[in-house]
Amino acid sequence: MPASQKGSHKKFLQAVKVIVTEYRMLEKNDSILVAVSGGPDSAALLHVLNTLAHFYYLKLGIIHLNHSLRGSDSDRDATFVQYLSKKYNLPLYSQKKDIYTYKKKNKLSLEEAARQVRYNYFIKTAKEHGFNKIAVGHNQNDNAELILMNLFRGSGTLGISGIPPVRDNIIRPLINIPRSQILKYLGENKLDYVSDDSNYDTVFLRNRIRHELLPLLAESYNPNIIQALNRLGSIIKADENWIDEIIKSNFEKTVSVINPEKLSIPVGDVKTFHIAVARRIIRKSISEIKGNLRGITHSHIDAIINLVENKDAFCSLDLPDRIRITKKEENLFITKEEKPLRSLRKTPDKNRLINFEYSFFVSGFKPQTAFIKEAGIKLEFSETDINNHFTISNAGQETAFLDMNRLSFPLTIRNHQHGDRFRPLGMKGTQKISRYFSNNKIPVSQRLKSPVLLSGDRIIWVVGHRIDEKYKVTASTENILKVEVRVED
Repeated sequence: MPASQKGSHKKFLQAVKVIVTEYRMLEKNDSILVAVSGGPDSAALLHVLNTLAHFYYLKLGIIHLNHSLRGSDSDRDATFVQYLSKKYNLPLYSQKKDIYTYKKKNKLSLEEAARQVRYNYFIKTAKEHGFNKIAVGHNQNDNAELILMNLFRGSGTLGISGIPPVRDNIIRPLINIPRSQILKYLGENKLDYVSDDSNYDTVFLRNRIRHELLPLLAESYNPNIIQALNRLGSIIKADENWIDEIIKSNFEKTVSVINPEKLSIPVGDVKTFHIAVARRIIRKSISEIKGNLRGITHSHIDAIINLVENKDAFCSLDLPDRIRITKKEENLFITKEEKPLRSLRKTPDKNRLINFEYSFFVSGFKPQTAFIKEAGIKLEFSETDINNHFTISNAGQETAFLDMNRLSFPLTIRNHQHGDRFRPLGMKGTQKISRYFSNNKIPVSQRLKSPVLLSGDRIIWVVGHRIDEKYKVTASTENILKVEVRVED
C-alpha cells in the first residue's frame, strides 16, 4: 500500500476510534456480533472491527439475515457473507426469513417488517451465543437521510434527532463517517462487497432523498448538507437527553405503575402541565409499557391530550402494538393488552352499519387529530389561509375547506343515519345522503365507512365525498378550517 494510502487508512481507523471512544462503544474483552449484509458499509465495518480486535481484545462473530426480498440476489448476498466469514475465520450465524409473510401477518410496512425481523434475530442470537454487543453499519449519510424522512413525516424532535450511536447493546461505529470515505476506504484496501440494486429504486422515499434531494441540496444550497443535518441531529439529541432528565422528576411524581403492563396518570395533573410537559410524560408512559415508541406518532399523543380534555367520564383510544388508552373518571390508564386489540372486539358484519358518535372542539386554530376507529380513519383539523387559493380550489375529496365563521362548536362526527340530508356543494336544494350515494355510484362497502361531520345538527361534510354548500369558502371568508381524512392501516 503506498504511503499516502497508508496515511488515509490510519486516518479512517483513527476516526472510528474517536467515535467508539466518544460514545463508549467498546471495552476490553467485548464480544461483538457484527451485522453483515454484504454491502459496502457492513463490509467496511467488519474489516475495521477485525483490525481493531487486537487492540480491544475483541471476540467477533458475523450475523446475516437473508430477507428473501430480492430472490437470487438475496441468496447471492448470503453466499458472499459466507465467503467473508471464511476469509476472516469468524463464526457465522445466518438465517433465511420470509419478510412478506411477516409483513402481511403483522400489518406492517415492508421496511418496518424487515427491521423488526432483523433486530429480533440479531438480539436473540447474541443472547444465545454470548455476544454482549451488536455492531451495525449505519453511517453519516444514513443519519442525514433519516432526519429528512422524519422531518417530512412531521415527526417530533426525537425523530429529527436521528439514529442513536448507541441504543441498548446496539453500537454504530461508523455513524459519524460519510459514505464517500467508506467507499474510499474499501477501494484503498481492495475490499470486496456486493451492491443492492433496490437502493437505487426511487419508488422508495429514502432512495429519492439519497439520489435526488440531497444532491440537489448539496449543489444548490449547502455543499456540506450531510454534515449540517448530522449536526442538527446531534444538537437536538443533546437537548432531548437534557429535557428527559428534567421530565423524569415530574414523571416519577405523577405516574403510578399498577403492574408491568399498566400504569395510571391523574387527569387533573395532566391538565395542569404545560402542553410540552404533558406530551413528554404521556410519551414516556407509553414507552414504559410498550418498550419503545415505534409506530407512536405526534398525532397519537395529541389525540390522548384531547382524550384528557374530553368531558365524558369514560372514553378510550387504541394505539399500535396492543396499547390501549382509557380515561376513567379522574385517571388516564395506559395498558398493554394480551391480544391484538382488533381481536378483542367482535368482527363487525361488513354489511351492517356501525353506530358511533364523537364530539370535539376545534379552538385557537391549533392543529388537532380525531381518530375514528369504527370507520378506520383519522381526521386532521388545521387552519389555512384564504390566499392559498390554488390549494383550496384544487382540493380532492379527501380534504374539506370550511368557512370557520359559519360553524358552531363542538363539531360532531357520527355514522350517517336513515333520512340524513345535506345540500351538496353546487346544488340549490337538499338531498338525502342515500340518494347522493346512489347517484354517484358509491359502493355499499364504502357507504358503510363514510361518516358525516356536523356543526350543531347540520351535516357540513359527508367525509371523503362532498361538503355542504352553506359552508363553502367564498371571497368574504375570513377564517378557514381545513379537515383532511386519512385511512388508518
